[in-house]
Amino acid sequence: LGFKVFRLGFVSVYLSAPMLDGFATGASFTILTVQAKYLLGLKIPRHQGYGTVVVTWINIFANIHKTNVCDLITSAICITVLVAGKEIQERYKDRLKIPLPTELVVVGGATLASHFGNLNHHYGTSVSGHIPTGFIPPQVPSFSLMPRVALDAIPLAVISFAFTVSLSEMFAKKNGYTVRPNQEMFAIGCCNIIPSFFHCFTTSAALAKTMVKDSTGCQTQVTALVILLVLLFFAPFFHALQKCVLACIIIVSLRGALRKFKDVPAKWRASRNDAVVWLITMSATALISVELGLLVGISFSLICIIYKTQNPRVSLLGRAGDSDLYEDMEEYQNLVPPSRVRVFRFQAPLYYANKDTFLKTLYKAVGVTPFLEMTSRRKAEKKAKKISMTQAQANGDTNNGDVVVALVQRQLDFHTIILDCSAIPFLDSTGLVAFQGLLKEFAEIGVRVVLACCNTSLIDTLQKGQLFGKGDKDMSKMLFHTVHHAILYANIQQPDKSSEDSVL
Repeated sequence: LGFKVFRLGFVSVYLSAPMLDGFATGASFTILTVQAKYLLGLKIPRHQGYGTVVVTWINIFANIHKTNVCDLITSAICITVLVAGKEIQERYKDRLKIPLPTELVVVGGATLASHFGNLNHHYGTSVSGHIPTGFIPPQVPSFSLMPRVALDAIPLAVISFAFTVSLSEMFAKKNGYTVRPNQEMFAIGCCNIIPSFFHCFTTSAALAKTMVKDSTGCQTQVTALVILLVLLFFAPFFHALQKCVLACIIIVSLRGALRKFKDVPAKWRASRNDAVVWLITMSATALISVELGLLVGISFSLICIIYKTQNPRVSLLGRAGDSDLYEDMEEYQNLVPPSRVRVFRFQAPLYYANKDTFLKTLYKAVGVTPFLEMTSRRKAEKKAKKISMTQAQANGDTNNGDVVVALVQRQLDFHTIILDCSAIPFLDSTGLVAFQGLLKEFAEIGVRVVLACCNTSLIDTLQKGQLFGKGDKDMSKMLFHTVHHAILYANIQQPDKSSEDSVL
């Protein structure tokens, strides 16, 4: 409820689709592994902690010779019936008015067969056993335990919320509805506070049970009413139900998540970044633990976003024919670079993490590093001055005053740099300082820097940082609506001619 009060539902936006898919697949594989021992009728202790999948499969193969043949045959029959029912329902879903109750038929048939065949007694099959009915009388929770569990409760609440929202988003996408994270928080809070008076376990989402309900067509609270009736009255009738039957229902319900392995090649072709996020999340969830896998998936997704903004795509633009369009010259053919003007596009927000990348890629694209150019010119100036003084002394000039040195000149093949800011959604104070330093550095070597295609948020930041001078007096000379307007202005200010940039 605290998350609801403080409106912390926005954290769900960090649950990307590839991460959710990878998490669902990894968790499905974990559930399949946990249920596999019931298919074979093996009595293997459940591993707690990290590496459940690996340890469980090692134990399964180590005890494979103890397989219960009756459980194995029952599992094979149940899986065959369940898969056949699912395939028929998917193929003829337009003709069927109600979902096929395949799971109900399997549970009912298996229970009757186990009861009248006395399979537990004759073949040693694992059955559900005694299932208590009714509810424990309500009782106020012991508040003396709160100091002991408070520190552990906070991370558990965060993980529980993230886990629940991730499953909610996954099934909302599948079934075509939306999820409100703050409402989910409120629901989870109520489900944990009210049942605490009845000695209930902590409430959270369960992938296996959710998939079973989804696969059986549960959409309303009628299913909760059925579960209530079972808890109150019908639980004893399932005493003879084999555990392998329940495991079969759970495993078959995981088909949809496990099928996502087939989508990996398509994900890789579409976006390698998304494919890597899927693989990392799936692997961490399956091989380490479900909780840590979710944390790894969210963290890795954020790292990928930061990496992409730190290493964005940059390009020099060229003109398409006689139009006013300018695009990446590496992506399109027959583009002509504007004469003596460089148009540079940076496709990411400009902030503290990628400021250096912005400057380095710009220097590389235009072929000039301003401070190195200035250093080179100063060295050339000193050398020219020294040569001039030597020549003056050789000619008998006794004047030890100032020596006039010819201008040290270097021809540049451009006089203006246009920054296409159409792909820069925002910049922070570090990005603003980078812009200011850029203008100053290039001005020292005689190159003008102007901006084009800035959005209103970007312009507002630049104005507050006084990039255009006090009162924005230089805005009309530095900011343009389009790249083409900026090029026309640059050519008017410095016509296309063979001019030289100089330093005294």
